[in-house]
Amino acid sequence: MPYQWSPSPTPTDTTTLSLWPHQSLGPRGFAWFIGLTAATIALPLIAMLGSPVWWGLLPFIAAALAAIWFAIRRSTRDRMISEELHLSTDLITLHRHGPRTRHQEWQANPHWVQVTLYPTEGPVPQYLTLRGNGREVELGAFLSEDERLALSEDLRQRLSDLRHHQAAPADVP
Repeated sequence: MPYQWSPSPTPTDTTTLSLWPHQSLGPRGFAWFIGLTAATIALPLIAMLGSPVWWGLLPFIAAALAAIWFAIRRSTRDRMISEELHLSTDLITLHRHGPRTRHQEWQANPHWVQVTLYPTEGPVPQYLTLRGNGREVELGAFLSEDERLALSEDLRQRLSDLRHHQAAPADVP
């Protein structure tokens, strides 16, 4: 799962949920892909080495490789998204860090926050939102349907535990 809960020693401490999109192509995989693509494109050119046709095709091959390089790098930069959800007994905060230094923040009282999963009514199946403080915000837009479903159940349970702990009377010695 591309999300992780930070361990919280006690229910009164702040718990953090970190979410990130899948990163299937790392730096090493990128290097291999570009190298194999260049070799595959250049293989038919071996027969034309030394001829004027080779020099005519070379700029187009270089442009194709540059376009592939640029497209993959752009895709990697656009996936540089992270979300952090901080849960405490008095405040829930969502920080979303998007590509190209875009930052969004949302806060609400955890007692009134509603976790809503729209099976078919949202822009994507299993659309997950948090509603509170007069706003509804999306959570985990980059997650798969199954991951959003699992996250909604997990988040509901944690909010329920937090509310239960908040409503329980404090132990007085």
